Amino acid sequence: MLLSCLIGVPLVGAIALGLLPLPEQEAKPARLGALAVWLVTVGLTVAAIAQFNPADSQMQLLETVPWIDRLGLGYRLGIDGLSLPLLALNVLLTGIAIFATGDKIRRPRFYYALLLLLSASVNGAFAARDLLLFFLFYELELIPLYLLIGIWGGDRRGYAATKFLIYTALSGIIILAAFLALAGLAGFQTFEYGPLLAFVTGMDSPLGGAGLPLGTQVLLLLPILIGFGIKIPLVPFHTWLPDAHVEASTPISVLLAGVLLKLGTYGLLRFGLGLLPGAWHAAAPYLAIWATVSVLYGAFAAIAQGITNGDMKKMVAYSSVGHMGFILLAAAAATPVSLMGAEFQMIAHGLISALLFLLVGIVYKKAGTRKLDALSGLFNPERGLPLVGALMVLGVMASGGIPGMAGFISEFLIFSGSFKDFPVHTLMSMVGTGLTAVYFLILLNRAFFGRLSDRAVNLPSVSWWDRAPAIALAVPIAVLGLLPSLLSVWSEAATNSLAAIARLGIAG
Repeated sequence: MLLSCLIGVPLVGAIALGLLPLPEQEAKPARLGALAVWLVTVGLTVAAIAQFNPADSQMQLLETVPWIDRLGLGYRLGIDGLSLPLLALNVLLTGIAIFATGDKIRRPRFYYALLLLLSASVNGAFAARDLLLFFLFYELELIPLYLLIGIWGGDRRGYAATKFLIYTALSGIIILAAFLALAGLAGFQTFEYGPLLAFVTGMDSPLGGAGLPLGTQVLLLLPILIGFGIKIPLVPFHTWLPDAHVEASTPISVLLAGVLLKLGTYGLLRFGLGLLPGAWHAAAPYLAIWATVSVLYGAFAAIAQGITNGDMKKMVAYSSVGHMGFILLAAAAATPVSLMGAEFQMIAHGLISALLFLLVGIVYKKAGTRKLDALSGLFNPERGLPLVGALMVLGVMASGGIPGMAGFISEFLIFSGSFKDFPVHTLMSMVGTGLTAVYFLILLNRAFFGRLSDRAVNLPSVSWWDRAPAIALAVPIAVLGLLPSLLSVWSEAATNSLAAIARLGIAG
């Protein structure tokens, strides 16, 4: 019952924090309670990793409880090499968000309860092997995230939270329509992933049938692409993301960029490519174009923020739009190497974007602004933020794909695996990588180099409580860049299996 515990422990912890008679405005007891719950989930995650067999491409740690047999509904959990690293990333970033929360947080019991509820729902989405169960967890995470932005966000938090809710709720409705249509075609016998895949491909299907025609698969794939495209987000569905990041507090931006966007990319791989391989193969050339547009748009939008001396946080938000496009390019090619790159990119981007948002939050906390025209010289060793600057350089190098960093490994695998099928799109996406260096160099030059700004002199020192989460993220970014096998060994069998499913679409 490890997977159920990974969902249930933070869920019970959230309820306990909401009901226990802790001081309403004193943050320390609530934070200690959240940390205690988080430490239990860390132990459960380690236990799950210890029991996981990396050589097995099938779902493991299976749990099945019948629910409504007549409709084929069941509580079905399981993880493979595609979902295990993402689940571990969610647990890590939940801890980072708890540590990064300030002591003066308003309504701390409610705040930490929502963080734990968010963690439980994301764990459930990554562990679900039933389409409807995935949808329930996918929708559940909207509630705490909406409240976390709407209550503890910036001046325009109401607008940003409402926009986020409308976009992502619409995403869920569209995805649910596709799931119900597929289950309906199978006679509503089950919502379980494995039997539905067999039904679609017509290979040893316990549900009967000779497979779905290509036209039907395409009609099912379109809402899945749109629904998860909103969540990722890809152009033109991206407009909710910069507003949400700018208004969200730093810990919530860490979770939003680090793990919640990965629900979209994971959904595309699991339920798009992995469930409708024939339609995916037919749509692959158009998906590669879509990916390239997102990569270049995100890069140019981030450059525009730098040229106009805009918001550092919005610049990092637009960079996420571009880097998510790399994953779609890898999925369009659907080779073993590119899919390994997609998995690596989800983890690498999760760590790198979380680090960048964390550092931008520290700058804002100490300097009182994120505007590039109000900052300069933060590298000043006496009156600035030299350690923050050093960690920012590391994060920028990793995001720009400098060798020795996790970002280089993921982009190298994606471009190597995609070049044969989509050479032009891959080369244009590589240009996007070069543009990443451009806009982040603008950020570094404006904010950290030069003479210390008169508006940011003698900044308060950064405490170790602020430094520790950033260092905890910087270490795996460097380690995975030097030892990529630490991740690939867990995901290789699953990504190879996903590539084999993609080949069924080519053969069909």
